[in-house]
Amino acid sequence: MAVRMIVKIDEEKCDGCGLCVPACAEGAIQVIDGKARLVSETYCDGLGACLGDCPLDAITVEEREASDFDEAAVEQHLKQIEQKAAMPQHAAPSCPGSAMRQFTQQPAAHSASAEPMGPSQLNHWPIQLMLVPPGAPFLKNADLLICADCVPFTVPDFHQRYLAGRALVVGCPKLDDLQFYFEKLKEIFAEASPRKITVLKMEVPCCSGIAQVAIQARNEVIPDTEIDVHTIGIRGGFQCETIPAGTAA
Repeated sequence: MAVRMIVKIDEEKCDGCGLCVPACAEGAIQVIDGKARLVSETYCDGLGACLGDCPLDAITVEEREASDFDEAAVEQHLKQIEQKAAMPQHAAPSCPGSAMRQFTQQPAAHSASAEPMGPSQLNHWPIQLMLVPPGAPFLKNADLLICADCVPFTVPDFHQRYLAGRALVVGCPKLDDLQFYFEKLKEIFAEASPRKITVLKMEVPCCSGIAQVAIQARNEVIPDTEIDVHTIGIRGGFQCETIPAGTAA
């Protein structure tokens, strides 16, 4: 133990948006139970690179007694995060529900007792970002849709407006591990080289993380690719922002 500078997170201010997670190069911060938390004092170097990424000023750096920063432990921690990001690609065959599939779209079904229902525009499986292998053939040079998993419930024509002709990955930036998303998206971008990227997120602050990690992963791997970010209102409506090549949100 030593007296040194270390990150302090005000949980009352924190809304769990997760923007600080990819900003920490040591992986010291994760969103746990809806709040950003310091995973281990030994992972925090106390430099405060994450401070400017918190929109609510919930992160500060204080001087107090804390465990020494351990660079070797950080390297091991980051390796574990990378291994976790790669694991679904190898583990998927053991779970029938995550087995990869591609679909041929079917014509609309008609029924005498109900209104005609349009065909699903989903053309592959799995769709969960935690499970999709970075080398999946349906991702190659795709028009990629990165979608917060609440979005389809607020967009009545989601299949026709957003899903048709796109490869889809979904996730929850509040409940899942944003550092994992960041590493996984970098792998996907590197292997698949998507020709276009669209991010769909809800208007609530905690949903911003999915756009942030997508943009940061884009900046590192395929900086010349534009990203469209659509922010969906809880009661409908949306705003669209284009993040030009090589720029942050």
